[in-house]
Parts: sequence; structure tokens; C-alpha cells
Amino acid sequence: MRGYGCRVDDTDGTRASGLDIQDLRLIRAVADGGSITAAAAVLGYSQPAVSQHLKRLEARTGLPLVERVGRRARLTEAGRVLARHAPAVATALEAAQGDLDLLRGGGAGRVRLAGFPSASATVLPRLLAALAQKHPGIQLQYVEAEPPEAVDAVRDGRADLALTFSFPGDREDPHGESARGLSVQVVGHDDLLLVLPAAHPAAGEEGVDVARLAEENWIGGCPRCRRHLLELCARAGFAPRITFETDNFVAVESLVAQGIGVATLPRMALEATPRHAGVTIRSLPGRERRTLHLVSARGAERVPSVRAVREVVERVLPGILGPESSPAGSARGPRAEDPRN
Repeated sequence: MRGYGCRVDDTDGTRASGLDIQDLRLIRAVADGGSITAAAAVLGYSQPAVSQHLKRLEARTGLPLVERVGRRARLTEAGRVLARHAPAVATALEAAQGDLDLLRGGGAGRVRLAGFPSASATVLPRLLAALAQKHPGIQLQYVEAEPPEAVDAVRDGRADLALTFSFPGDREDPHGESARGLSVQVVGHDDLLLVLPAAHPAAGEEGVDVARLAEENWIGGCPRCRRHLLELCARAGFAPRITFETDNFVAVESLVAQGIGVATLPRMALEATPRHAGVTIRSLPGRERRTLHLVSARGAERVPSVRAVREVVERVLPGILGPESSPAGSARGPRAEDPRN
């Protein structure tokens, strides 16, 4: 990426303090790599060139930015301030470039999306198909990541968008303090469903009371799902006896089908594969569900390619979750900005 910015001439004795995107990328690379050598390797520069750039940058700012601790380098407080601004600045420049591309009649761009496993099997194929039809110039790069890692990827500038989820009351919700300063928007709701062996006595009922399953063996899912299972059962007055734990939702269904235990799974996970013949899916009282979010740097919607991917994600979700899954209860309800951010 070319450097943008202005320099303040130092001929009158005042300090030149202009910054450009290369400065911020360099500081970010030192923060991520933990050494000058690692930063040089990521940026494709020699180690002496990076060291000289840092010295000039410290001279311009009048503040120490990097300090050595043994063989490693870490940012000072001033360095951390600059590193925090790097993703937002990069996003603003990409937005400007995107607007220019639109004026030239282009519809291209690269978007890096992070998403959780059941989204990989349901949202991603539909997203890719829709982009190929409506926005063939957009190149989508996808990485699978659980919500905390996906939020970190956006904050660190390694992803432009993250499709994530949260459960009500989660004390380790990654959309709280760790996402402060980012844009977090609610884009849907994914119902939590009960997975029972087909021959289970409650298999013929709807709205099964969880308290009836207090003596059952349970199969726990991913860490966030497992915490919600504990909270769900606590509200029903018991602690679940979790005998197996796996974040592979196909394995969960297979274990239930063999009578190993009972489980809860989000609708999106159940939509990812054909239904196992040995299980029955039932609803839970009170419509238990998780909330789906799109996380990005603030201002990322101004980048045309990012905005296009966001709109397609919102368009395909109701087809997976049902029309009542949107934030407003309709297939195209308005976006809801998370008030915490």
C-alpha cells in the first residue's frame, strides 16, 4: 500500500510530526511480531531499514515508540496509541480507494471474512454463490474462527468482517470490552434446539421442559455453547452431567443417535448437514437462541466491497434461520448497532 500523509517541514526548528500509513503498518507489525526482525520479515524490508524508519519516526513524534526487552521489542505507551489507530486508518484509505473505483465503474475488491464453523457450512456457500452472480469482481478470503478470535482478527486488521455469535448473559462475551471501538451489529438470531434420540420418551413433545432431562447424560458443544448449557440447566434447577464434549456438531448428532446422551445445538449447526435418522429435534420453552453479529472496524461500510459482502450476508441469513430470525422479526429488518460499542 502506498504511503499517504503530510510532512511538516522542520526548517523553523519545530518537530515534524506528520504520519503516514507506512508508519502505522510498521508499528502494527512490531506489535504483532514482537521484534524488529519479525516486523521486517512481514513487511518485506531489511532489519536495518526497519530500525532506521523507527528512529526517524521517533524523532518526528518526539516520543519513544519501541523498547527492547532482551531479544524482543515491545511498544511503549505512545507506540500502543499509534498501533490502535492502524486498522481505522487502513479502513479509511480502502474506503477512499473503493469510492474511486466506483467512479471508474469498477466493482472489485478483496474482503477478508472470519466466521464460526456452522457458518462455514451454511452461510459461506450461499455467500460465494451470490457474490459470483452479483459482484464477480469481489474476491472473498475466508478464515474459520470462533468469536473471540474473529473479533481479534478485525481489531488487528487481519479481517475486514467477522460473523460471530453470543449467548444472553455470557460473562465472557467477546462483543463487550474486547470489541470496544469496533462496529458490532446484530444481523439475526439462531434458535437453540434440543437433540434427542429418536426413541426418547420426550421425542414426541414440543417445548420440552429441560428439568425433565436432569438425569440424562449430556453432550457438551463448543466452550461458549457449553457455558450456555450450564446456565440453561441451572435455570431448570440442576447441573447437567456432561459425559462427552466436542465442538463437532456432526459428532454430537451421531452420539445422540447412539443413545449416548442428549444435547442442544443451534439451528444453523443442524442445517449444516442432512438430519441423522436416529435423532429427533425439539424446541425449547422460551425460545432459547443465540444472537448473530457482524463485526468490523468503524467506517468499514464505506468500503464498497465490504458493504456488498455485508449486504449479501444479511440477505442469505433468513433463508438459513427462517424469516423471523432478523433483528426486527422480518426477513429484512433494520440493522441494530450494539449499544455497548
